[in-house]
Amino acid sequence: MTLPARETAPVVADAADNALLRHLRPEELKLLTPITEVWAGEEGAVLFEPGDAVDYTYFPCGRSAASLRVVFPDGDVVETCLIGREGAVGGIVSEGHLPAFTRSIVQIAGGFLKVRTARLQEAKLRSPFIHHLFARYADCLLAQVFQATACNARHSIEQRTAKWILSAMERTNGESVPLTQEQLAGMLGVGRSYVNRVMRSWKADGLVEWRRGSLQINKLDALKTRECACNAAVRAHYASVMGAIYPKEPRRADRA
Repeated sequence: MTLPARETAPVVADAADNALLRHLRPEELKLLTPITEVWAGEEGAVLFEPGDAVDYTYFPCGRSAASLRVVFPDGDVVETCLIGREGAVGGIVSEGHLPAFTRSIVQIAGGFLKVRTARLQEAKLRSPFIHHLFARYADCLLAQVFQATACNARHSIEQRTAKWILSAMERTNGESVPLTQEQLAGMLGVGRSYVNRVMRSWKADGLVEWRRGSLQINKLDALKTRECACNAAVRAHYASVMGAIYPKEPRRADRA
């Protein structure tokens, strides 16, 4: 299912670049192809706010990723989930009539496929395979949120920072992550000074460096020793429930 980008959105997004859609058989793809659009997701673009109707379901493709964030009454925001090419954001299980609980934004710009949630519900009613696939993915997404909750309560800021960076790298399959220290602190729900201390230590050890608004990873294996076991727990659950849907770990040799 390769869809041409519109002139106003010069991107290409392909179902082959989203692991969830890759699980669909040709007959299911025939149901979704006519109702699927290509969308160019710019960094920071809001997919929905708390209370909004979830009109569209988005499938990140390739290096793109979106995040789900809880918004507090004082305006503070904490990320609860990062979703990349392994999954989808929006009305996966519901019929699309329920309001969103979180804010969702594009965390890493790139191509997305999007489907009106009402049309996706029609496809799920016509195909038990689609229905069951998305229900299994919803279980995995819930496990990811559960693990994030436990991680925030149990693990150090350094462990959580390493976990988030490595999780982002798994989804983008790159050597760098496009974000600033301020953005990283906001997603972790901590003060920038805490993240700054972690980054100074890592930079002194040669693990990372900042380059034009991106975090460059120089020693991947060393960074893995700083993370907690939460990514591994979520990955194992995805593998058990969905098979090969979860992105492969990034592979590259540490620089000298």
